[in-house]
Amino acid sequence: MSKKNWVIMYISTIMIGFLAACGGSTEDETSATEDEVYEIDFAYGNQPGEPTDQVAKKWKELAEEESNGRIKLNTYPSSQLGDEADVIEQAQSGSNVIVLTGYDFLMDYVPDMGILTAPYLVEDFDELLYLTTTDWFQGLESDLEDEGLGIISTDNIYGSRNLMTKEEVLTPGDLQGKRIRTPDNDMAINSFEALGASPTPLALDELYPSLQQGVVDGAENPLVVLEGTKTHEVTDYLALTEHQKFITPWVAGTSFLETLPEDIRTILEDTADEAAANSEELVKESNEEVLETFEEEGITINEVDQEPFKEKAMGMYEEMDQWSPELYEEVQELLNER
Repeated sequence: MSKKNWVIMYISTIMIGFLAACGGSTEDETSATEDEVYEIDFAYGNQPGEPTDQVAKKWKELAEEESNGRIKLNTYPSSQLGDEADVIEQAQSGSNVIVLTGYDFLMDYVPDMGILTAPYLVEDFDELLYLTTTDWFQGLESDLEDEGLGIISTDNIYGSRNLMTKEEVLTPGDLQGKRIRTPDNDMAINSFEALGASPTPLALDELYPSLQQGVVDGAENPLVVLEGTKTHEVTDYLALTEHQKFITPWVAGTSFLETLPEDIRTILEDTADEAAANSEELVKESNEEVLETFEEEGITINEVDQEPFKEKAMGMYEEMDQWSPELYEEVQELLNER
């Protein structure tokens, strides 16, 4: 055999071995991927037993079953992983965490998203859910992804927000000068300024002692949250203003989502929607139970005329200069096309 032919045979032998090794490696890697378990943390501020907690646990059950154990979900209620801002930062940095948040909070990243929590924007939750299916919302989602955050599900119904106070509130005029605890975001602050109150941003865990000590005169939140924070123990009146309707998305960091195989992400999205399918019913049932508790505790419950509150709240829309021009009109037009 010539030296040239010997070199060719030698190189061919090496190449065959190399290709065989690559083929074996690919098969091993595929097998490893199919067997890999994706552990993910769920973070939310709600207390155990509240509707959101029930939805999260149902999601865990469905996702783990549908994935045949390839997904392992850990639920962390009661802000165990930190407050909303902290967990959002964890998500942006690539942590394996999914957080329940509000569009009022996401407004810090994509301002127009905040309108989905604006006072008296819609008549019911179906209208809010419809807005999340529009091209307009898809554009906002894309903008949010540019900020490093991706929405997994939009379908969780959080509830309508109402008002509990030490003194009776029947009209917007009764709110004049009242210090009302709100979340620390522009939407809540501007809304209650428009209603004539003095919004006072506080963490939820500061609410109870602040009411006791007279730092604030009342608070607003969905009924289950008001009960969970024991607001009814240090106030006397509930006004069913329903000033905001909240649907709350589950959000994760885009860098983390990109590490998930397509089928795993699809399972997460589908089971999240399935778990949230009865969230409105859970909220209704919880509201009925809470109202019974409040009555037993001697809370005066007032079904106020909401129209004057709505008229006052409309002033807020004129103050949101961070929104796109005529955003309110654009959203109402979308609703009219439904």
